[in-house]
Amino acid sequence: MVHDTKNIMVILSSPSGVGKTTLTKKIQQKYNTFSISVSHTTRKPRPNEVDGVDYFFTSETNFKKLINNGKFYEYARIFGNYYGTCKDNVDRLIKTKDILFDIDWQGTKQLSKFKNLDLIKIYLVAPNREELKNRLIKRNQDSKDEVDKRYSSFESDVMHWNDYDYIIINENLDHCFRQIEKIILDYKKKSLSLN
Repeated sequence: MVHDTKNIMVILSSPSGVGKTTLTKKIQQKYNTFSISVSHTTRKPRPNEVDGVDYFFTSETNFKKLINNGKFYEYARIFGNYYGTCKDNVDRLIKTKDILFDIDWQGTKQLSKFKNLDLIKIYLVAPNREELKNRLIKRNQDSKDEVDKRYSSFESDVMHWNDYDYIIINENLDHCFRQIEKIILDYKKKSLSLN
């Protein structure tokens, strides 16, 4: 589908625990022009997660059916679970809203292949590995095994910085938010002046 709208798509990626989900929600709360792209996943919901709000929770069988029918812009298997961005949802949303994607480098690579999508790609990193481990433990969402798995994927995750337009170190959440905000507003201003 070709988008003739002036709405934009912003990708926020990072290794686990850097704060992309918090920042994505913060942008959406401040700017009602933004909607978060809700991914499909085969992961089990965490206690505070709501189906259709945080994710569309689905079975592996159904997810594979959606892959075979070409329903995703991007999908990846991460820590044993599938995650994917449904084309129909994005194509419907972009007509009226800017879209925020909270996805990893694999998804970004796949989305980037669609030349008709107007993407701003931002990669977030923690100041250092120790800080990352502390954040993973502090957020208290995963088992020790899960924390170790997410932490050890850090090296392979950060090798994909080159696929992004901007790299931001998230030392301070408010400062990081302001940097993202500036990137988005500058981009919006530039695209308006081109039209």
